[in-house]
Amino acid sequence: MDYRLRLATLADEPVLHDLIARSIRDLGADDYTPAQIEAALLGAFGVDTALIRDQTYFVIESDAGEIVGCGGWSRRKTLFGSDTREIRDDSYLDPAVDAARVRAFFIDSRHARRGLGRMLLDRCEAEAARAGFTRFALMATLPGKRLYEVCGYVGDQTLEHPLPGGLSITFVPMTKQRSAT
Repeated sequence: MDYRLRLATLADEPVLHDLIARSIRDLGADDYTPAQIEAALLGAFGVDTALIRDQTYFVIESDAGEIVGCGGWSRRKTLFGSDTREIRDDSYLDPAVDAARVRAFFIDSRHARRGLGRMLLDRCEAEAARAGFTRFALMATLPGKRLYEVCGYVGDQTLEHPLPGGLSITFVPMTKQRSAT
């Protein structure tokens, strides 16, 4: 199967909502409980339209035109979360001192383990590097952590992010220094 990576548009938003929910429900089931996943979909996971408006969010389409993956990077301080997440900081990062944010990677489980996450990550790192960033930071889900480790990201200790209903979800803050070219 052939895949095509393109910039996401606001018109993609409804499809992205469905893809994100389907992806974390399928690929996150070994690491999180159904209750954690559903609570996280209320703000920790979801579409951040600021990334789309900034033209730093991408989708991957199958050769049939179906959106099967999404992910992006940001020059803004918010590290993770959707439009509905309460704690946001949309101020700009300084590439000279701050790490670009790698954000919101989700792959349709029917297309998992085909290099799509790496395709997105390579594009995001390249775009952020062109914008002057030499470091990257992200908040990894437990299933996503495996991809990021293989791609050179180093994780700090896990943290428990509070969710509605008294639940929490485990995330791993991770960073990477861009290699010299």
